[in-house]
Parts: sequence; C-alpha cells; structure tokens
Amino acid sequence: MTKQNVMPAEAVAATSMFPYPTPRAGSRVKYLSQIELGDCVIKSWMESMKASSPTHAKAAVALAPPEETDVDDEQSEWVMRHPSALSMFEQIVRDSKGKRIVMFLDYDGTLSPIVDDPDSAFMSTAMREAVKNVAMYFPTAIVSGRRLDKVINFVKLSGLYYAGSHGMDIKGPAKASHTKSRATKPVLFQPACEFLPMIDAIYRALLERTKSTAGARVENNKFCVSVHFRCVDEKGWSALFEQVRSVLKDYPKLRLTQGRKVLEIRPTIKWDKGKALEFLLESLGYADRKNVMPVYIGDDRTDEDAFKVLKDRGQGFGILVSKFPKETDATYSLQEPSEVKDFLVRLVEWKRTSMKARFCN
Repeated sequence: MTKQNVMPAEAVAATSMFPYPTPRAGSRVKYLSQIELGDCVIKSWMESMKASSPTHAKAAVALAPPEETDVDDEQSEWVMRHPSALSMFEQIVRDSKGKRIVMFLDYDGTLSPIVDDPDSAFMSTAMREAVKNVAMYFPTAIVSGRRLDKVINFVKLSGLYYAGSHGMDIKGPAKASHTKSRATKPVLFQPACEFLPMIDAIYRALLERTKSTAGARVENNKFCVSVHFRCVDEKGWSALFEQVRSVLKDYPKLRLTQGRKVLEIRPTIKWDKGKALEFLLESLGYADRKNVMPVYIGDDRTDEDAFKVLKDRGQGFGILVSKFPKETDATYSLQEPSEVKDFLVRLVEWKRTSMKARFCN
C-alpha cells in the first residue's frame, strides 16, 4: 500500500454518497480508551483461542469419559434456546407479515466453509445462486472481516451491499437488485481511514515477527490485520500470541480481538459489524421504521455485535451458524453453510409463492 492510496477521513466524508440522507458519521465513531482495552492475560487468551476452535471442542468431547460429560443434555438445552431456523421457518415468515425483510450475511463459515487456506474459501455455485435470488427480493448485505475487494471477488454478485474489514469499509450498488426504482448514488463509507498507514505498518511488522511460526498466516484486510493460526500446532499458539502482542504494544491506537482460529488487530474506534448493520439500515432509510425485519446470519464472535444490536432493538433476529453450543445473542441457529443455503432457498420460495398468491387475488 502506498501513500497515494490513503484517503483522509475528511475526504471520504466529503465524497460519501447515499440514496438517503447521510448518517452523521462523526457522532457515531468513538474511540476505545486504553483502560477499556485492559491487559492481555496469556492464560485467558489461550483458553479463548482453544474455545474458538470447533475441532478442538469436538476432540475434547470425544476424549472425555461418558460419565463426565452431559454433551447431549447441553446440546438439547442449547437447541431449545436457539432452535433451528429451518424447523422454525413457518414461525419466522408469520412474524415477518407486513414487514420488510433485510438480509445481512457473514461470509466465511456462513456462505463458504471454513478452510485452512483463507484464499481458498470459495462459496459453491448453488450458494451463489441462493444469495443472488435472495437479493432479488430483499435488500442484502455481505458483512465480513475480509477486505472489501476480496469479499466482493469471492461473492461475485452485483446489486448487493458489501461491508469489509468488520464494517469499516462499506460500499453499496448504484442500483440494488431487489428494487425496480431508478438508479441511486452508491453508498461509500470508511470511518477508519486515518488508520490506514498504521495498519500497513503493523502488517509488515507482523509478517516479519511471525515468520518463525510454522503455519501462521498474516492477512492484510485493509482496515484490520488478521493472524490466522488454523494451521499452527497448538503447542505454538502461546508463542504466536506473544509475537503478536510484542508488535501490538508499539501501536496503542490498535487493539487485539479474536475470531475462529484468528487473531485480529483493529483500530480502537468503536465500530464493528453491529455498527455497520445500523449504518446500512439508516442509509437504506429503514432505521426508524417499525415495519422492518433485519435478519443477520453469521458464525463468528465478531457477528455477536450484530446479534446484540438486533436483540437490543427488539427488531429482527440473528441466526448463529454452529454445530456446537456457544454463548450467543442470536435467536436461531443453523449448523453449517449448507443449512444456510437451504434457509435462503426456502425464503425465496416463500416470497415467490406469497407474491404469486397476492397477484392472483
């Protein structure tokens, strides 16, 4: 990344374009203090890193004596609290009566399977078709931790809204595929532009610092940096964490968060996928409307910010994609991307059927 690529925050604000009145970004973007960040304790982080690994959790259950586990009871109890969105589909569409559904979809682990190589996380042709059809009937956004250009290249669909870097890089279409109205100016919003040189610098530093750790992968996601440890031997996780922390201490305006087998370095601004969801609803003109049902589907800890926003709003719901019980603010669950596809297909079929019935009447 060169200095020519760095656009000042004021310039972005001046060139941002919305189909509706521009949200007041300055009133939303706040900063985390160093006190809020706290000290990273290796033991708790190691436990958290292990907990982020479904395969690790599965292995632990498999090795535990039957008398020491209540896995079935725990799973059943969790499913009762977060029932399958497929089994509850009829209830979901009844709840949507008279409301405008707006879809928000994570990418990795939701639309595509989790794979060892982040550059090989391709979505299936059937999934792409399902997302394309959903976007024909409902405003649809892809909200990912990936850099914007990369997630757009993975999805390969126009007419969608995209939010990369955990919502810090938002772009919308000139004309959404779900509407027949005249083309509108595209959404463009980047609340963390001032951090671009810093992100580029820490990316280079992490590449150098972690090169001794076999399997570690550092990814520049433009407004954040991801350190993948999916292919790192568990014995090396502690050393990798120390390497990351040793680099991060020189950047007090950046913070460390965690996803599924990935450590992420992000700006200290209070901006996340939940803020991105609110921003997109506002830019679409749905922020203060009661007849809107936002639906957010995701599998990662970072998606919990969006789940919590919907829960606190008392409007819409989240769907967690997971085969294992997790603490979540999502209302419903799906086990894997194939079930996400099935849910999207059913949603389109229901919409087409209801529109046909309305037309015939």
